[in-house]
Amino acid sequence: MSTINMSSLKIDAMANMDTKIKLPNASSNGDFSTHLKTALNEVAGLETKATKLMESFETGEETDVTKVMLAREKSSMAFEATLQIRNKLLSAYKDIISMPV
Repeated sequence: MSTINMSSLKIDAMANMDTKIKLPNASSNGDFSTHLKTALNEVAGLETKATKLMESFETGEETDVTKVMLAREKSSMAFEATLQIRNKLLSAYKDIISMPV
């Protein structure tokens, strides 16, 4: 039985990621809430895709475990990035609220 080096697999998987969340540039139209909703919908879509792949793997429809693991990792990374952005926004909000007038 061979062993799999998970750290090199993770690095290889990240190098070959085909799904990227597009960040809005300064010249794009729309307000902040529209961009935020779009980004959150993309993160939710990654989670849905990963869940569907996991379910199909569990039922035997999908046999490529690498594909399933990559989808889970993409979903996890997108969620962690979203969580960090939320924390930064919350911190900025608290700083603004605590400023003296």
